[in-house]
Amino acid sequence: MSGAGKKIGDVALKAGRTIDWDGMAKLIVSDEAKKEFSTLRRAFDEVNTQLQTKFSQEPEPIDWEYYRKGIGSRLVDMYKEAYEAVEVPKYVDNVTPQYKPKFDALLVELKEAEEKSLKESERLEKEIADVQELKTKLSTMTADEYFEKHPELKKKFDDEIRNDYWGY
Repeated sequence: MSGAGKKIGDVALKAGRTIDWDGMAKLIVSDEAKKEFSTLRRAFDEVNTQLQTKFSQEPEPIDWEYYRKGIGSRLVDMYKEAYEAVEVPKYVDNVTPQYKPKFDALLVELKEAEEKSLKESERLEKEIADVQELKTKLSTMTADEYFEKHPELKKKFDDEIRNDYWGY
């Protein structure tokens, strides 16, 4: 197996093991997104399988004697010499070291954004719960009960009344 093929195959195998496909599928809501996700997963699996089978095997050695019997040794020796003269260059990864720090920085930024998003989501859920509670109690709530929960509004109304400002 060539160095590049082995490296690609190893990376694809590791990526396939580390991707939480079921966890990501649970986060998807719309039917269209589910279809796209399914297509992505199927395409990834196909590429991963192809990489594992195609690049993980050494090529079978050529049976030069078989061809010598059928074609003739002079022509086969010429092809064998040309075949052995071919040098497949080894893959040297110059890209990963260049982009690894940028990728790591993006991962850190992603974690920060995730934490911020979770905090904001928590705050919004609390606000929704407060509004739903207020909605259920609104028909029976007195002004004193409302101002007890919102003292800043009580102060504002008291100031307006005190200054004889009635909004018009």
